[in-house]
Amino acid sequence: MQFLILLRIGPESLSCRAHFPRLHWFRAMRIFSGNANRPLAQAIADAVGCPLGEMTCARFPDGEVKVQVQEDVRGADVFVVQPTTSNDFLMELLVIADALRRASASRITAVVPYFGYARQDRKHEGRVPITAKLVANLITTAGINRLVTVDLHAQQIQGFFDVPVDHLTAVPVLLAYMQGLKLTDPVVISPDTGSIKLADKVAKKLGARLAIIDKRRTGDSKTEVANVIGEIGKREVIIVDDMITTAGSITNAIKTARQFGAIRVIPMVTHGVLCGEAFERLEEVGLDELVVTDTIPLKRRYAELPIRVLSVAPLLGEAIRRIHTNQSVSSLFV
Repeated sequence: MQFLILLRIGPESLSCRAHFPRLHWFRAMRIFSGNANRPLAQAIADAVGCPLGEMTCARFPDGEVKVQVQEDVRGADVFVVQPTTSNDFLMELLVIADALRRASASRITAVVPYFGYARQDRKHEGRVPITAKLVANLITTAGINRLVTVDLHAQQIQGFFDVPVDHLTAVPVLLAYMQGLKLTDPVVISPDTGSIKLADKVAKKLGARLAIIDKRRTGDSKTEVANVIGEIGKREVIIVDDMITTAGSITNAIKTARQFGAIRVIPMVTHGVLCGEAFERLEEVGLDELVVTDTIPLKRRYAELPIRVLSVAPLLGEAIRRIHTNQSVSSLFV
């Protein structure tokens, strides 16, 4: 037996768009965090004006990731703040995304301030993986619908994803601090040829000179300086890069700048990975000041060094607000 249901559609029924012009305004926002950088996640939530969501992210006795979302996310617009600074934190992100997807979240956006494995973006020699692409595949398969990240090591990684990627930059945050220093006739230095575009952008914004250090790599964590392009002299120097890992490039650049007459050297980088021999190298070189952002939590021992941490929470909070309300995010890219 078949039933025919007739719906009465009148003018009052068609006028609902006037009352509800944008459906997304009625979709709840939720912000969650794994264990990678909870202070940054809390700062982002405060900037957005949305409480940090309740979720358990722990470990089973055998070390496997244990996640339980402790509030309703059905139909919600969910943002997960989690830099992938280690394999454990990458796995946390994937498991959190799966839990949210199975809990019927409407959209899941991964806010990954630091994207791990970004340096493995191509085959530079035979029989090596392109791990950045593998991680992109994992993130997409886990059910993540969008990615927000800051200063990828290689911009072409955006093309590895089959979901939208908002690639933000911390340059406005760093520039605001540089301008507050009121340096006289500074020189902006790129510590290697890979950072020339970034250094050139900063130099133009500051109206400063540009110099380039031609670095030759002798190993995964060892470098040597081959040449300097441009004039340094007795000036204040700003070294800009996207990340500092073992500090080999940065300390070589500091030494080179001082050899060419620099009176003060301030390295400014987005991601303070700071691993391996980084502490010993930075301690030995005698830092004037090192400026990083809080995309990665600063390890406790580095508090002994003259390191200033700038927050990207307002930047990421604004990006989240615009994504949730379907506004343009492109103005935050420059």
